[in-house]
This record gives sequence, C-alpha cells and structure tokens, in this order.
Amino acid sequence: MVQPDNDVRAASSQADRESAETERRENEDFVILGRTVGGDTFRPSDWAERLCGVMSQFGSDGRMKYSPHVQPVTLEGTRGVAVSARLRTIEPLAWHFLLGFARDNALQVRTAGAGA
Repeated sequence: MVQPDNDVRAASSQADRESAETERRENEDFVILGRTVGGDTFRPSDWAERLCGVMSQFGSDGRMKYSPHVQPVTLEGTRGVAVSARLRTIEPLAWHFLLGFARDNALQVRTAGAGA
C-alpha cells in the first residue's frame, strides 16, 4: 500500500481547513486585517483603500463610491477591509476574490462577531 508523504497530507489538511473556514464565513460578515498570520504589517499602507476601490462603483452623481458591502476600516489600529456576508449572494465571484486575496497574502481574517 502506498502511503501519502507528509507534504501531501499537510496540503490536504490545509485545503480541508480552508474549505471549512470558507463555509463558516458564508453567512457571517468578516474583516480582512492588514496583518499577516505571522504578525507583520501588510504593505502598502493604502492596501485597504485600493482593495475597496476594486469593488467600488460610480454613483448617480458621477462620483466613485465604495460598495456598501466592502468598506475600509481601522480595527485595533490596523487597517482592514470589512466585508458583508451579503456580498456572497449578490456577487459570489467578488466574495471569493476577497477571501482568496486574504489567503494568498496570509492575512488575518476575523468574523465580525469576533472583535470586528
């Protein structure tokens, strides 16, 4: 019998955890913090505004406005992006993009009920 090596098991375990975390957040507002899981500050300093700008739209007055579902915030002195759970229903690709951004950059993510 062939046994999977430790790297394969670790990757599988990580994928299972990420899937469970994604499912848990489906119905919860969350905040992406500008701090990596290792505790480093994420750069550039205006990353939250840039990320929210990607999700912005033009209002009836012709001015660019942040989406009501994706807003820049400051939490405990750290820049972040607040994401409404409604975004998953309204625009699932945007919701997945934001979670993927956090995952790819190893950023801390908190549910809104967990101190956000």
